[in-house]
Amino acid sequence: MIVSTPKKRVAFYTLGCKLNFSETSTIARGFEEEGFKRVDFSEHADMYVINTCSVTENADKRFKTIVRQAQKVNPRAFIAAIGCYAQLKPEQLAEVDGVDLVLGATEKFKITDYLNDLSKNEFGEIHSCEIEDANFYEGSYAIGDRTRAFLKVQDGCDYKCTYCTIPLARGISRSDTLQNVLKNAKEISETGIKEIVLTGVNIGDYGKGEFGTKKHEHTFLDLIRALDLVQGIHRLRISSIEPNLLSEETINFVANSNAFVPHFHIPLQSGSDKILKLMKRRYLSNLYVERVGLIKRVMPHACIGVDVIVGFPGETEQNFLETYNFLNELDISYLHVFTYSERDNTVAAKMEGAVPMNIRSKRSKMLRGLSVKKRRAFYESQLGSLRTVLFEGENKEGYIHGFTENYVKVKSPWNPKLVNTLHEVKLTDISKDGLVRFEFVLQDVKGI
Repeated sequence: MIVSTPKKRVAFYTLGCKLNFSETSTIARGFEEEGFKRVDFSEHADMYVINTCSVTENADKRFKTIVRQAQKVNPRAFIAAIGCYAQLKPEQLAEVDGVDLVLGATEKFKITDYLNDLSKNEFGEIHSCEIEDANFYEGSYAIGDRTRAFLKVQDGCDYKCTYCTIPLARGISRSDTLQNVLKNAKEISETGIKEIVLTGVNIGDYGKGEFGTKKHEHTFLDLIRALDLVQGIHRLRISSIEPNLLSEETINFVANSNAFVPHFHIPLQSGSDKILKLMKRRYLSNLYVERVGLIKRVMPHACIGVDVIVGFPGETEQNFLETYNFLNELDISYLHVFTYSERDNTVAAKMEGAVPMNIRSKRSKMLRGLSVKKRRAFYESQLGSLRTVLFEGENKEGYIHGFTENYVKVKSPWNPKLVNTLHEVKLTDISKDGLVRFEFVLQDVKGI
């Protein structure tokens, strides 16, 4: 009698950005090809893999909490740490109680090669490259976890922003080949997923390092033009893109494209030119105003999100008010607010003029309040318009949620038949929780 051996169970937890989610999904598929069964992180597993982030201090702190969560479910589980924090601080992670394996920037894609019988190690084992060796490209995309797919097109960054550790964690700017991006996009579309979000560290730099050289074989504009022709993709969304790399040609192309949606997320970081120079950003505030103005001229209904950092060293009250007033007057839709935190091995960590934490917190609260105001104003501007909603797959307290092409979040009583479907709706009013209610343009939709 042949007794089949039960599959080893593996679970994943991802911290940080859309890029991390795309890489986790690809690594998970590798485990499944090796005979593992993927389970939810809350379930009993033989191995837990935590994909870490080190953009903010809070992401660092959360790692220990997540390790403890895994240990509560299975104290004997094998625990591996991968990702940016694992590259930057491998020894620190290896010392966390319960961690067995820490893999750096290049090693994470070969994680199954480092596994034995999943028995616990007495000490955390580290395999971490010098970041200069992270000079080759590993493609990835995330499917199956949500309605939208995250497609990685670029990795690393050659910029030297004084607050940022990402170049230290991910290495130089490098890109997937255009041919492989198109192949991955086609594979995603064939799964029935309706929307693809392009991700990377600095996606506007796409084309650099495409064939292992610094020369640009293709540009970001070439990329989106080619993707727009792929059959079966209903929506394409650009994730965060630097203002200096968001060209007029790109904006005009999106305005007239088949699949790209009118939604941009453009990092600003500060509305004060003095602070932008201290950050070593590659633009000043006037360029940002020009980009926003052009988007709104050719796509008046476009959604524009903004990243901003408060409490950077040397930021006076006047500098902060410059940023606040700059954003208040700008025709944008929402903010992602980051409270500056000192990161090891960055220039900013050694700068004079550190802002007290209570003042950083106060400024952050003010900008988060402004974000609520901006989002509400944007939603109100969309009431009465006809939009297309892609419905998500989760039942949240009896409601289904979805997003219009221009990133207005809507809600409706839960109906599983709506999951991963596109419907034309008329936006009607805003509910108490700040989400938008709507009417289906086709009255028989409720019965699908």
